[in-house]
Amino acid sequence: MILRLLYISRPVLWINTLGPATVGMWLTGDLFVWEALPVLLWLTLPFNLLIYGVNDVFDQETDAKNPRKGTLEGARIDRSEVRPVVLGVVFTNAPFLIYSLLFVPASAVAWMLLYALLFVGYSVPPARFKARPYFDSLSNAAYAFPLVFVPLALGRGPVWSAALGLMAWSAAKHTFDAVQDVNEDRRVGIMTTAVRLGPGGVVLWSGAFWALATACFALVNVPVALLNAAIAGTLLYALSQSPTPETGHRLYKYSIAFPYVAGTVAGVQLVAALSLGAYP
Repeated sequence: MILRLLYISRPVLWINTLGPATVGMWLTGDLFVWEALPVLLWLTLPFNLLIYGVNDVFDQETDAKNPRKGTLEGARIDRSEVRPVVLGVVFTNAPFLIYSLLFVPASAVAWMLLYALLFVGYSVPPARFKARPYFDSLSNAAYAFPLVFVPLALGRGPVWSAALGLMAWSAAKHTFDAVQDVNEDRRVGIMTTAVRLGPGGVVLWSGAFWALATACFALVNVPVALLNAAIAGTLLYALSQSPTPETGHRLYKYSIAFPYVAGTVAGVQLVAALSLGAYP
């Protein structure tokens, strides 16, 4: 069952939680800080199981009709797995909650709790942001919160231009990736931003947020901003040329690679600067 829970937590997507947290640590001026380790560990299996396990529990009907589920792109669980998944979420996250309440500054804990609540609210009624146009996209700005709460946990101030840029980037990427599920979501009555706007409208919506992200990133690092603009522009152009769910699915693998590529460029520069004593 442990391997099953690991699969449900989508390890290929852990970069979306662990990556911003690591960059948040580096932006404080240190390559590694032992005080950050509990937070970094929380953002691996425990938090990703919370995100995706809860989502899978409440999306069983939709996932059963989605050909992407049950593959590397996402799990498909049955009713017999609901209890083990819920228990897995509770028992992997509870120790980190207790630790944070005892040893992490209150300002960081507040952001961490909001981070968790937004992701739970994405899937769980009555909030269920997933089925609320625009709220589904905007709630995914939470992926950037580690850029805020990791520095706060270390007693430092966040780099707000980086955090706000990643918030805009995450909102854009969520809606872009949801294009591939438009037909399945429409069939079961889930009204996402992608369903409301259609693939063509997503080009404009995600384009606006990715442009905002690029502007924010430029205040921190121009090469990362230019790379972000190039990759986002390529994805948006490809979708605009054939605005269909099938195109969205074809582009999804490149969208998954997006944070790995951009994050590597940002990370290499930060590590080099820290190693050479040029930052902060």
